[in-house]
Amino acid sequence: MTTTPNAKKVLIVDDDTRNIFALSLTLRSKGYACLSSTDAVKAIDMIQQDDSIGVVLMDMMMPEMDGYEALGRIRGNKQIQDIPVFAVTAQAMPGDREKCLEAGANAYISKPVNVDLLIDLLNTYL
Repeated sequence: MTTTPNAKKVLIVDDDTRNIFALSLTLRSKGYACLSSTDAVKAIDMIQQDDSIGVVLMDMMMPEMDGYEALGRIRGNKQIQDIPVFAVTAQAMPGDREKCLEAGANAYISKPVNVDLLIDLLNTYL
């Protein structure tokens, strides 16, 4: 599968470059275009500047601004409030999924990422 010129991009936001590398490699092999950021503030700027970003994969535990605060800022910004954001986190304790969804995430994916589940979600939202 190849990406079309107007294909929506996936923005991966994670402070661990190894996670970005692994997710990008997997998604690109499936035909998705990927962008990345190791910083939530920069990621929000990227979303505002690039309307071809179709989905954000947001790590919830990052220094500086975590995914919960980033979600709050995205949902509070009229320009970008409707972009689908998937919470991608190693937090898999009871209640974590609900906490992410209540914060404004469209979906919750625990690490290590189930690629089949992620692809199904991407196909639903893109």
